[in-house]
Amino acid sequence: MTDDFTQAEAASKFLLPRTPLRPKVGLILGSGLGALADELSDATRTPYAQIPSFPQSTAIGHAGQMVIGKAAEIPVAVMQGRVHLYEGYSPQQVAFPVRVLGRMGVRALVITNAAGGINLEYKQGALVVITDHINLQGNNPLVGPNDERFGLRFPDMTEAYSKAYRELTLVASRKLGKAIYQGVYAGLLGPNYETPAEIRYLRTIGADLVGMSTIPEVIAARHMGIKVLAISCVTNMAAGILDQPINHEEVLATGERVRGDFVALLKAALPEMAKDVAGCLETKP
Repeated sequence: MTDDFTQAEAASKFLLPRTPLRPKVGLILGSGLGALADELSDATRTPYAQIPSFPQSTAIGHAGQMVIGKAAEIPVAVMQGRVHLYEGYSPQQVAFPVRVLGRMGVRALVITNAAGGINLEYKQGALVVITDHINLQGNNPLVGPNDERFGLRFPDMTEAYSKAYRELTLVASRKLGKAIYQGVYAGLLGPNYETPAEIRYLRTIGADLVGMSTIPEVIAARHMGIKVLAISCVTNMAAGILDQPINHEEVLATGERVRGDFVALLKAALPEMAKDVAGCLETKP
């Protein structure tokens, strides 16, 4: 069986010749948050099904295509949709697209998700910069033999989410006159939403948000030395906070409602991130 590094290298060599752009910034857009990919200029769009070894999205609200183009004149590689553990993929498969982005030359990664709000200060539609995470998904993409070509056996996660990128995003939000929060993200396996008792437990251990994605991707990115900024959109309040059931239609509708603010924030943050990684070596096809 071909190893993940070789497969990631093959996928990157499939994608790079399709565009003259060589992005050093990548984005993973979660449920209902794929709007930015629709606004890129000079865009090349490739369905995941065409990319060698690439896992395919099955979740509603995930378009399932790689879009390479320009946002605010910054070359970016955008995953319009992702895969999840609850779809039956292994942690290594969930992390594989990040491996591909890394082999394409991406050195800074923006990860977005739709999340349930645990912190009572949040309201539906709030944007939250993730400061840290709690992995309750029961697995890790680094389990198994370590490939030194990707990174060290025991990567440090003290600053899983770049402090510098968090700060520049807060500055960007203030310039836009938009409220933004910071918080800790708890990742669970899913696909069912959490019970009220589970939410009480998560609040007790320090979680502000809960979701079913992001953590495998962050771990893989940090394993490769890629800096991470992650932003959650609070698309629903977690179970037991409001006296009403949770449904996925609500998640998608809230993502659509905040798309303007969300896209504006990303576009404001991207130039500073691009400056930070401008000196990194490019990956050639």
